[in-house]
Amino acid sequence: MESEIVAFLDELQREGRAHDVREPEHAHRMLNLEPETAQLVTILVQSGHRKQILEIGTSNGYSTIWLAWAARAGGRVTSLDRDPDKHALADANLRRVGLRDVVDLICGDATETIRALPGPFDCVFFDADRRSAPAQLDLLLPRLAPDVLILADNARSHPDEIAAYLAAVARLPGFAHLVVPIGKGLSVAYRGTPPALGANADAAG
Repeated sequence: MESEIVAFLDELQREGRAHDVREPEHAHRMLNLEPETAQLVTILVQSGHRKQILEIGTSNGYSTIWLAWAARAGGRVTSLDRDPDKHALADANLRRVGLRDVVDLICGDATETIRALPGPFDCVFFDADRRSAPAQLDLLLPRLAPDVLILADNARSHPDEIAAYLAAVARLPGFAHLVVPIGKGLSVAYRGTPPALGANADAAG
């Protein structure tokens, strides 16, 4: 990642933390990813060549910048948030680092917005209302690519709030799932495309 973008992300992280300390209303806090979590998400997205990414929870665009940078070569990020002020801030921050054209920002209730999204998505990142995540996941199932990565933050920091989501992910057929003890806890679920019939035999021959 370019040094100018790294410096700006560091600045956003510091400003976000300072803002959250002063802000008494949870809904108005930035609640940015921990830097090490953002780096892991970026590695997973980039190494998996994810091209159609859905982010639920834009905030000030901190995590959106990481996702957009990882997907910048032919990929696209759709990011949802209900707060118009945060979306305006994310818009400005994405423009500052030259990644605005990689991202579709949609302002509105995430659950209702998801109903209208066509997909398919090969990566979904849950980073907003954890209690709504199970219903959102259910709506997204028919909109997921066969080869798909599903991520969720706060898997360890808010165990009661995210328990229903983790249980829902664990029940998904064909998915491997684990919680990585990094930052506030990152839930990682992956479903790959089954190999074509006879592919192993062809490779061996």
